[in-house]
Parts: sequence; C-alpha cells; structure tokens
Amino acid sequence: MSYDLGAVVPLGTKVQDASGVPANAGNMRLTITLPDDTTTVVDPVTPASTGVYTRGYQTVQSGLHQVRWLATGANACASTDVFDVRPASPPMLFSLADAKDQLAIPATSTGDDDEIRDYIAATTVAVEYFVGPVVRRAVQQVLQGGRDTWVLHTTPVLSITSVTPLQTWQQTIAVNVLDVDTNTGIVRRTDSLWFFSGDYRVLYQAGRATVQPNVSLAGKLILQHLWRTRYGAARGASSADDWNTTEQVPGFGYAIPNRALQLLQNDRQLDGFA
Repeated sequence: MSYDLGAVVPLGTKVQDASGVPANAGNMRLTITLPDDTTTVVDPVTPASTGVYTRGYQTVQSGLHQVRWLATGANACASTDVFDVRPASPPMLFSLADAKDQLAIPATSTGDDDEIRDYIAATTVAVEYFVGPVVRRAVQQVLQGGRDTWVLHTTPVLSITSVTPLQTWQQTIAVNVLDVDTNTGIVRRTDSLWFFSGDYRVLYQAGRATVQPNVSLAGKLILQHLWRTRYGAARGASSADDWNTTEQVPGFGYAIPNRALQLLQNDRQLDGFA
C-alpha cells in the first residue's frame, strides 16, 4: 500500500529473546533512507510495550523509502522494510469514486480505498503504454540546435513551457515563436529561422485536455480485470471469457483483457501494440 505525501506512516518491529518470548533490546535505532538518499535516524527508540517498538514517520518526499530497525546489546537483531509515498499529484486516469462504482463497491465501504488507488495508478500506466500520456505531466527533453525542426518524444503535447540554453554562448529561443504539432511532437519556428546551434533543455506539458470515453472505459475494464486477482472467484471470474486472470491473452500476458484492447485500438501509438 502506498501513502500520500504528508501522511504519517506507522512503522514497527518486534524483538524476542532466545526462547521466542517478547523482550526489550538493549538499544533500538530506526533509520529511514529517503528517495534522495538522505536519512532520518531515531536513536534510541523506546518500546511501546515489552518487545514492541513503534514509530510514526511524517512523509516529506515521494518515492520509495527504506526502513531499518537495528537492535544492539541485549536481544540484538535487525529488520528491514520499505514503503512507498505517492507524489502530491499522482497520475490517475479516473477518480476513486469512479473506480469503486466500476467494482461495485459501496461508497460507504472505505477499507480498500488506499489499495484501489494503487490499482488506479497501475491501470493508468497500462493504458498510457498503448495510447501515450493521458494524465497531464511535465516532461523535460534535451534537443540539439542547428536544424529546422525538433521532435518531442512524448506525445500528445499540450504546450511548450520553456526552452533553456545549456551553454552560456547560446542564443535564447522565445517560446512564442514556436509552433508544435500536438500529435506528432514536431516543433517548428514561425519566424522562418532555424534553431540556433547548441543543446537546449525543453520543458513541455504532455497529456490530454479531454479523456475520450473509450480510453476511460478501457481503463475501468483493466482495473476490474486486475481487481479480480485479489478476490478470484468471489468476484465472479469465469473461465469462459477474458475476465479469467489465469488465461493468457496472446501477446499481452495476463493483465489486459481483449475488450479493453479493442476500445484502445483507434488511439494506440505506433510503439504500442500492433
């Protein structure tokens, strides 16, 4: 389960003596390694009860965190774990409410909400593999000058935010003289000039201003298909159709049902499926 940025993550470990009975350690240290490789250390950590050590950590960075408990002295031992923190604006193709509606989970049932949001994030990645970015995101790309066109590799493109020269001798290029083909990512100048020599870092927004119904529905079908791996037959999976999560769809493993692929056909990108 992932946590939201700013949430407090409950961490804990247990210590036993040689006989397997809960017992306190001589000293307990907790080290949390953040995604940027900095660390937060709590030393010592006092037991909440005999042999039980807990600590709440308020997250300040998104990404994968590593946790290490180290007991020294009496009853020395160690344990490791990880937890993941979502970015402040995680890429999600549709809302939690829409997902629960597709899964026939009542709005009042909130026990699986965090896990469902992880499934939405995974579904979004699956859909974007076929059709390119759907959720708006910032993209950086380094492009070389001395030519009449640039090609942005992440499409569809919504807008170009900035163009920054990487060498001090380079001439600047104003964003307002650029014209971009949003579908192909081809960028041309409108002032009849070539792009100046040198390398430039281009920051742009990719994604879709409007999500087409077929793309959204395909995502919901993929979500529903994946959710069945959690509940199996309890969710009514049938071996006679492509909801069967143990029956492979040729060329795509087990994660993508045929009905979702058909919905995405008209929007697929060239490097998606054939």
